[in-house]
Amino acid sequence: MKHLLAYYGFRFAAAIFGAFPESWMRHAGEWLGRRGAGRWSDKRPLLKGHMRRVMGPEVSDIEIESAVNRMYESYGRYWAETLWLRPRRHRTVASRVERVGFEHVFKALEEGNGIIFALPHLGSWEVAGLVADEIGAPVLAVAEDLSNERITKWFVDVRNQLGIDIVLTTDPQRRSKLIRRLKEGKVIALLADRDVTGRGLTTEFFGEETKMPSGPVGLAILTGAALIPVGVYFKEGAGHHIEVHPPVEIPQREARDQTVAAGAALMARKLEEIISRDPPQWHLFQPNWPSDIGYRA
Repeated sequence: MKHLLAYYGFRFAAAIFGAFPESWMRHAGEWLGRRGAGRWSDKRPLLKGHMRRVMGPEVSDIEIESAVNRMYESYGRYWAETLWLRPRRHRTVASRVERVGFEHVFKALEEGNGIIFALPHLGSWEVAGLVADEIGAPVLAVAEDLSNERITKWFVDVRNQLGIDIVLTTDPQRRSKLIRRLKEGKVIALLADRDVTGRGLTTEFFGEETKMPSGPVGLAILTGAALIPVGVYFKEGAGHHIEVHPPVEIPQREARDQTVAAGAALMARKLEEIISRDPPQWHLFQPNWPSDIGYRA
């Protein structure tokens, strides 16, 4: 019954937000984010620590507090937009996307070795899938299989409508499906900034070692696909800004695990660059480093 109520809660929220014009949706999401900042204030020490890592020790406490408030606003906007998106709005959303660096995508498509888009949980990252589909490069992405089966299916349907094919984390064929897609010269997208499996690689990230997903680098080495970092940001008003970076050149080492480690370090540096461009848009609300132990998850 609890799962059923949660599912219908999502559907009700989608119906409400779906009826809003874009500006109402955006402002409502940011307002709800601000309300969340007050309700879940016990998370603030954790989030202040995250922003301090990204923004640096020289930034004032006032600026850090402001950044945390904007984290909540950005996350509220993300959820509002997820609930608001409908197929009939896709063309308008895509037309408002400011695009930088897309020549790297077109070059990799011409080379035909497949593409791995590596993204952080930043802004509205799923809009990248909508734009990729529009330019003829539909993506296959990995999504977490939630305990609520109905909500998982709803999320999959939403992403399918954006042109994003989904393979769930619990699919035993997940890795083989990703490899097959790349060997066909096609595109996958992986969130690369947070290890949710516990099986990631240890590398330094914003000044402290932590676990990072091994998939993006490992699959690039295995298949020869281009590993392309991407940042998706909200604009100040309506629309998004997508910045595509040059492919990561993974250095060859004597042993494969050394090559993977070197590639993971380079990937971490690139993600740091992408996140540092607008830290409050990074939706990291969980402990992520060993020193975060003790904070409320």
